[in-house]
Amino acid sequence: MPEPAPDAVPEAVRAAVLPLAAEVLGALDPGAVPASLAAVRRFAPRRRVTSGAGPLWLAVERDDAFRARVARAWSHAHPELAADLLADPPAPGAPEDRLDLAVGAALLRPDGWEGRLSAVGTPPAGADAAAQPDADHAHRAHRAEAELRRLAARLTAETERADAAEAELTTLRRELRRLRSDADRSRSEARRAAEHAAEVAAAAERVHAETARVRAAADDDRRRAEDLARVAREDAAALRELAQVRVRLLLDTLVEAGSALREELALPPAGRMPADLVAPPVPGPGGAVRPTSRGRFADDPALLDDLLAMPRAHLLVDGYNVSKLAWPDQPLTEQRRRLTERLATLAGRTGAEVTCCFDGRETDAAGRAPAAPRGVRVLFSQGEIADDLLRRLVRAEPPGRVVVAVTSDRALGADLEAAGARVLPSATLLARLGRV
Repeated sequence: MPEPAPDAVPEAVRAAVLPLAAEVLGALDPGAVPASLAAVRRFAPRRRVTSGAGPLWLAVERDDAFRARVARAWSHAHPELAADLLADPPAPGAPEDRLDLAVGAALLRPDGWEGRLSAVGTPPAGADAAAQPDADHAHRAHRAEAELRRLAARLTAETERADAAEAELTTLRRELRRLRSDADRSRSEARRAAEHAAEVAAAAERVHAETARVRAAADDDRRRAEDLARVAREDAAALRELAQVRVRLLLDTLVEAGSALREELALPPAGRMPADLVAPPVPGPGGAVRPTSRGRFADDPALLDDLLAMPRAHLLVDGYNVSKLAWPDQPLTEQRRRLTERLATLAGRTGAEVTCCFDGRETDAAGRAPAAPRGVRVLFSQGEIADDLLRRLVRAEPPGRVVVAVTSDRALGADLEAAGARVLPSATLLARLGRV
């Protein structure tokens, strides 16, 4: 819309617009004040019309937004005149409404608004005579009109504030709905998180229980391993001690044998060398003959004497195999007593180590094992038979020691002989014991 020339708006219209514009400027929020009127807004209300008339009028003419606010304030104060101005065609106004219509035309600027402004400068016929009688009434009307304009400006400002508040209320309601939706979503997520946390806690409890079970099993395994390690150490220590005993015994046997064999056997010095003796063996007429000591046979008691005379000789006796052959009608207790007493006498005369093995575990009336005679080791098999005990005793001896086993059990004798013992029948021992 083209701007009016500076003298297109009558002074009376400008004088009527400025107070209304000053009222609207005072009611505006600081953010809505035009930059050109920022200094004018800080003036007192009356001074805005006088000292700020120029900037105010320029803002009305050139700032469409500010002029629209002023026009809205005027329309609220003169709703009927505003409707007449915007009517097509515009309704003719009464003479007393010409200034208000010109003010409205200058603010609303409908089609043909310049004509409304020119009509203000031509007073109607007889106007002076009509205005003369009632000057006081015109003055009061002017004051009422100013008050009405002030109230209209305030109404406009309050309306704008109400619109802004309603828009803000709408925004706040929309934000409230969004926040409620977010809150519902947060509560739902919180419930899911709580359920997940409960599941995680339950899983953690299960893992903790499983860990405790595994730890307890590991502790049991560690204790068993420690027990096994302790038993292994004890067994290793026993084996080491057994090996040491065997080595010492073998050394003592060799030392004593080396010093005694030459005197006892009265061997002449070697007249031939080993190479002279390398020749195929010639079997005898009856097949292979088992070598004996000094040509004696296994049933010769003198052979037992020769063997027991060897250094560190060990005599092993299959107890019941011998006693049942010698005293079959006697109780087992009497058989054991007779056999062990005679073996003790033999041990005392020969100096040999004597061990007698019996099956089972015999005790006296008080539940105690019977005392063995001096010089005789009496062993009872526990959880095994005496034959197995004799096998273990022979295997425990070091190679090279003279071990004499007495039994008439052929299977047992073959096992003991394979293990390194010299096996004699029970009758040979009984023949030897008959002379003690």
